[in-house]
Amino acid sequence: MLETSRVWWALFGAVAVGCAVTPPAAIPPAPEQAPSLVTAPQPVVNKAAEEAKAMLAQAETDVQRARAKRALWQRAWEDLVAARQAVVAKDHARAIRLARRASELAQLGLEQLAYPAVR
Repeated sequence: MLETSRVWWALFGAVAVGCAVTPPAAIPPAPEQAPSLVTAPQPVVNKAAEEAKAMLAQAETDVQRARAKRALWQRAWEDLVAARQAVVAKDHARAIRLARRASELAQLGLEQLAYPAVR
């Protein structure tokens, strides 16, 4: 009986604490403002820079796959390095061109593995 009375007191205390909490104060509504015609400037997205970074990432993936299969051509590696330098120099058109070529050469190196060796 003593144990159940302690449980009841604990339950009663929890209910009393829950009821004793005051409701949050109502926040007065802010005065309405007229809609502003000036909008915040949107960040300028350079599509060429984004495309160059995407092409560089694709070329790095292709070169890495060709290197893992030991089918990487020297010219593909040179074009990848040159594309990285072009991205750093912000020459996006050149970076896109070099990254695309590095990717193509790496894929050709992988395709070359399917052909028989010539004596």
